[in-house]
Amino acid sequence: MKPTIVFIKRILFSFSLLFCLFLGGTKSYGQTAVLPLQDISYYNKAESGDDSYLNAQCKLDVYYPKGVKNFATIVWFHGGGITGGKKEIPQELKDKGVAVIGVGYRLSPKAKAPAYIQDAAAAVAWVYKNIESYGGNKKLIFISGHSAGGYLGMMITLDKQYLNKYQIDANSIAGLIPFSGQAITHFTVRQEAGIKDTQPVIDKYAPLFHVRADAPPMLLITGDREMELLGRYEENAYLNRMMKLAGHHSTRLFELQGFDHGGMAQPAFPLLLKEVNALSKKILATK
Repeated sequence: MKPTIVFIKRILFSFSLLFCLFLGGTKSYGQTAVLPLQDISYYNKAESGDDSYLNAQCKLDVYYPKGVKNFATIVWFHGGGITGGKKEIPQELKDKGVAVIGVGYRLSPKAKAPAYIQDAAAAVAWVYKNIESYGGNKKLIFISGHSAGGYLGMMITLDKQYLNKYQIDANSIAGLIPFSGQAITHFTVRQEAGIKDTQPVIDKYAPLFHVRADAPPMLLITGDREMELLGRYEENAYLNRMMKLAGHHSTRLFELQGFDHGGMAQPAFPLLLKEVNALSKKILATK
């Protein structure tokens, strides 16, 4: 496809996303948000002990709407292949009437699987325990993240053992919306075991291994299958199919054509916000 045509497709697609988001509407948009908490340790002292690396990495930032009650919360895990990156509050999620929790976690090679998955679960447990004190609704906690962050969110949502440690049922998560998350065993986890990144593996560290009918609603978002990392779209397509075969009726897959692995995040944010809004309304209506 010619570059000019790809560019035009991207522009038209971006306008369509913005139009859909406008039609969907989101309560409390435009509300002033504040970032009162930074570098909050989500492990308690008994859990972290004297582990200097854990204490340095396992922190989160909280960004929530001022003067709003009962708001939804997006727990955001950054990307970076589980070897890089740092906690972040994406600009695209600010001032949208929702809270955003930016989570830091331990990275390979200093930490090995399942340490960073355990970190993701500990951070979500902190949100469950604390978000109501800022006005949030514990029933409206959504999990998202890009690439490695999407993978971590998928793992702690589908493999219930990680949140069970904190007496939290992963089924209580309001929705899982990963951006280009790895559905097979993550390539860094495979690398730690001496397996090359082109050798697909589905074991206990693969979201695909944990497909189940009773999981929370899932919206899987990837970039263009011809522009994504390796088989990232196909992995998500297989996860989508297997979830449905397992009896899960709330899994959907969205391919952002014309966008590569890194570029797909920008057009994915409106989809994330629209999904959070729709699921929040549905949950609140059934109270």
